Amino acid sequence: MNVNIPAEFDDIRPYTSEELPIVFDRLLADPTVKGFIKSFVRHIPYFLIKMRIKSCKTNLEFQKKIIYPIVEKSWNNCTTGCTFDYSATPDKTKRYSFISNHRDIVLDSAYLSGLLNKHGFETTVEIAIGDNLLIKPWIKDLVRINKSFIVQRSLTGRELLMASKRMSEYMHFAVTQKRENLWIAQREGRAKDSNDRTQDAVLKMLAMGGKGTPIESLKELNIVPLAISYEYDPCDYLKAKEFQQKRDNPEFKKSKEDDLLNMATGIKGFKGEVHYCTAPCINEWIDELADLPKTEVFTAIAQRIDKEIHLRYRLYACNYIAADMLNNTAEHTSNYTQADKEKFEYYLNERIGLIDLPNKDEAFLRKSILTMYANPVFNQLAAQV
Repeated sequence: MNVNIPAEFDDIRPYTSEELPIVFDRLLADPTVKGFIKSFVRHIPYFLIKMRIKSCKTNLEFQKKIIYPIVEKSWNNCTTGCTFDYSATPDKTKRYSFISNHRDIVLDSAYLSGLLNKHGFETTVEIAIGDNLLIKPWIKDLVRINKSFIVQRSLTGRELLMASKRMSEYMHFAVTQKRENLWIAQREGRAKDSNDRTQDAVLKMLAMGGKGTPIESLKELNIVPLAISYEYDPCDYLKAKEFQQKRDNPEFKKSKEDDLLNMATGIKGFKGEVHYCTAPCINEWIDELADLPKTEVFTAIAQRIDKEIHLRYRLYACNYIAADMLNNTAEHTSNYTQADKEKFEYYLNERIGLIDLPNKDEAFLRKSILTMYANPVFNQLAAQV
């Protein structure tokens, strides 16, 4: 859809169709990009890939022609199936802002766009991505071609406040004027222990750019809670390693190389079954909170979004096994077999074996990984009460 985009959004929005030819030329001239692309499509000569990329006239066309086949390959090679239950949001012509739990840096949003495309929705999603991940110029170009808008996390104080307001205004513009879907994680960064909780700050940011009361502003975005379930998390051992590093050194911060490793491991690692499930749009119930004091509104909305997500997790045998192993109980044995347990114990030992730390605390690392797989069980049980 052609609309005039205010210049104030120029450095955070996805590239426009008119900008794509210049960006394609810049991107395809980078030898690093050639290696990156060839790692996914080895069987196609690079000159044909370049021609196919340059033939794309819009960001959506780029996603359908270039990204969707890569996503399909990932489903075929790295999962045992990726399913989508959108029965709570069946209108494929409507525009939504999906707020989801966050498991994988790259694939959470990529799989969602792929599923929307596969199931006949009119368009995919524009993706919120933190500027901390844009560690190379070509990565920034690639994500902005791929319908990403930039979350400026490296600012502080008033600059951060103004940047948040501008991003919120852009998101409202994208839904109401550009007629785009959006995806944003429910919190900054991944919940590495899988204890998924929506941050009030995310909802406050979303409300800043709309009209009227906070509730009226949020309704403008058509927010849909989205539960993402991975049977196995390829980055589980990297997350456990980071937990120990932060335990041993509270000042520890991941390097850019760590971020790249997490991205590559998440993309290429085995995930088992993957399932996406939408909850009803929050517009169906948010007016019930209109009489709450303003100080309580965002917390109440966050808690309701959490409940909607927790109820829609798809739980696998490994989740129930981890919950029983962590609590030293047999409470969930009806959900798995002895063979399932032996398979998961082998998997767990294998993951711990991948962790390279000089002062490796295997008991701590084991508990960290079990907690990641068990928390979705505990959250779903609490949401059912």
